[in-house]
Order: sequence, then structure tokens, then C-alpha cells
Amino acid sequence: MAVTAAAGDGVLRELLAAVDAGESVVLATVVGTSRSVPRHAGAKMLVRADGTTSGTIGGGEMEARVRADAAAVLAEGRPRLIHYDLVDPGLGDPGVCGGEVHLFLEPHMPAATVYVIGCGHIGSAVVELAHWMGFRVVVFDDRPELVTSEAAPLADVRLSGELAAALQQAPITDQTHVVVVTRNMALDLQLLPLLLGAGARSIGVMGSARRWAATRAELAEHGVPAEQLDAVASPIGLDLNAETPQEIAVSILAQIVALRRAGPRD
Repeated sequence: MAVTAAAGDGVLRELLAAVDAGESVVLATVVGTSRSVPRHAGAKMLVRADGTTSGTIGGGEMEARVRADAAAVLAEGRPRLIHYDLVDPGLGDPGVCGGEVHLFLEPHMPAATVYVIGCGHIGSAVVELAHWMGFRVVVFDDRPELVTSEAAPLADVRLSGELAAALQQAPITDQTHVVVVTRNMALDLQLLPLLLGAGARSIGVMGSARRWAATRAELAEHGVPAEQLDAVASPIGLDLNAETPQEIAVSILAQIVALRRAGPRD
């Protein structure tokens, strides 16, 4: 029992390290068994996004299936309780021990981030609402006076200067929603090439459909791939007939919530 506990502690330490590093992982825990099984309740295995593992919940075909189930759990972002019979491989069972195993797969993912590019009236309203909704909020503006603790008190990370350097300090991940609400098209043309290939969960750009058509055409002319441009939502936000900065912020965050609740990105 002491060996099992020590092994479980090691898995939990690796889980904490992975979370601190911003990795997406799944903790698989045996929560119930009956009859003959390779590991009993409390056994743990950590499954990383690349399929590598730490710890063991029994080895063999069962762990291979857990890795596949863990990938689905990460894609959905929701935990899952699974059950395996270990009786007859001829019937599809992942073992012949003769027992049953119940496992709980729990995803641990980086905090969803709203990354606001541009801290004018609309950007500030997005920061306030995103913070209230529990998102991690990163703000960037080339005007340093707009990203001070006084100007953006609700932001978790405040960045200015060159965007390339800012992205090194606060990288975009697949749990990041980028909100581009800059003051003009010239800035969009300068900043978007750095943002579009960064692997964000979503990216939206403020402006009319006509402005985005002109921006897109110029970006394409400078070699930005069509698949990256196709991923942009512009005009950003759901169509709520919003007018004020606060109403526009509601439309933007509503679109982000809709994307998050829709499940994995195609």
C-alpha cells in the first residue's frame, strides 16, 4: 500500500508541474474494482496531450484505451467515468484478469484566456467583462499608458512595446481567445500576421465587413495563408445590434462562450 501511495504522490507532483507549465493533461484514477484486476482503487496515471504517460493503472491494452479516452476528454474539456470488463478479449475486453475496473478521467487544462489587443473604450469593456466571467485576461497596447495597473486594473497580464516580445512573455495557447480591437486598419495589418499563426482557440477582429475584406486582401497579398484568414471572425461578436462599448463587449464574450461550449475546434 505504501508503494502505491508513493507512486500516486509522484503522479500528482507531475500533474502539478504540468499545470504550472500550462500543459493540458488528464489524470486517470481507478475508483472502483471487483474480482481480479491488475490495480486497485487509488491507482493513478497521468496522460499528456501527446499521449505519453506517467504512473500506471494496469498496463497493456487497458492503458492504450485509456490514452485514447483521455484524448477525447481533452478535446471535450469535460471529465468522464469509464468502465472496463477484463474477461474476454474476443468480445473486445482489454484484458483477461476476470474482473471489472471503473476509472475517472479528469482533464486539467490551462485557464481559458481572453487576450485583448487594443485597450481603448471597447477593449477596456472587454477586459472588465472577461474578468467578471472568470477568464484570465491579458492586455496588449502599443501605448504604454493604457496598460498600467491604474488604466487596466482587472487585467492579469499587461503588455506593451513590440507584440513579438509580448507574445514571448504571455504566449498564446489553444485555450486563448484573441480579441483584436485596435484603433485602425494599419495596426491590424501590422499585428495580425503575428497573431494568426499562434494557435489560438479563436481570433476575432473588430470592424465592418468592408474593413475586414480590405484587411484580408492585403494580408493575403503579403503571403498570409488563406486557412489562417478563414479562421478569423470579423466583424467580431454576435449580432446583437450592440452600440455602446459595454454592449459590444457582451456580444464579443457571448461569441467566445458559444465557441467554448460548442466543443473541440474542427
